[in-house]
Parts: sequence; C-alpha cells; structure tokens
Amino acid sequence: MCSAGDSSSMVAGIPEQFEEQFWSRHSNPNSGWTRVPSGALIVYAVYRRNWRLLGAALVWTVINPLLFSPPETEDAWMTRAVLAEKWWIREQANPTVGLDYPNICNTAGALGFVYALYAAWRQSPRGAALGVMASIGLKLWWLRVLVARYDRRTDC
Repeated sequence: MCSAGDSSSMVAGIPEQFEEQFWSRHSNPNSGWTRVPSGALIVYAVYRRNWRLLGAALVWTVINPLLFSPPETEDAWMTRAVLAEKWWIREQANPTVGLDYPNICNTAGALGFVYALYAAWRQSPRGAALGVMASIGLKLWWLRVLVARYDRRTDC
C-alpha cells in the first residue's frame, strides 16, 4: 500500500513526463512543418467566417505535437528547431518573447499574427496575407537563430 507521500510524488511527476513526451513528439519534423501553415489556416477561417474550419484548425494546432512519434535522429532542421526552442526555454531560462534579440523576432511575429487576425476580421485580404507572412517569416527567423545557437552548443 502506498503512503500519501508516495502518491503525491507520483502525481508530481506526471506534468514533467507529459512535457517531456510533448517535446519529444513535437520534435518530429512532420509535426513542426505541418504546424507552420496552421496560423494561415486560422486567419483564413476568420476571414471566411468559417467557424468549423476555425475549430478544426485550433484543435489541429493543439493535438498536432502529440500525433507524431519521436524522430529517429536529430538531423532534420525542424527537429533541431524544436529542440533548440526547448533548450532556449528550459535550459537557458529565456522567454520566447521580448525586446532583446532574437526574441524581438518572435514578438514581432506574434504582433503580425494579431494584425492578420484583425485584418481577416475586417475582410482585408492584403492585410491578412501580410500579417501571416510576417508572422511565419519572423517565427522561422527566430527559430533559425535558436538553431544556430543550439548547434554551436552541441558542437562543443
């Protein structure tokens, strides 16, 4: 029979196990690359006022990292991008947004996505497209910088 202390320590480990499984599965390049167009799909759904499509896109965005098995190697750029993001957040204790470099890229990308949603709601296809392109481009730029730093760390 387990004591209350044993039970609480088992429960305390569940979030860490889930988080580790999340990062492991999300680092599959298929997970990362199939999430890239999710923002554009969300903006398109708002533009078209297609609430089912919006719901499906949001569900896809949430469950996507859990649908893929962990990658066999770390050779793929997107695998290293996800591992670099994990390293940046957990081991380096950095935020993902801010005014310092490279986080300013992610911050500006998030603002681009907010603008894209606003433009989609206002039925401005150019504004929505511009916001999505800025969002995706700046996110990938941010990841590019993190991958370069992560690769330098692992090359030591």
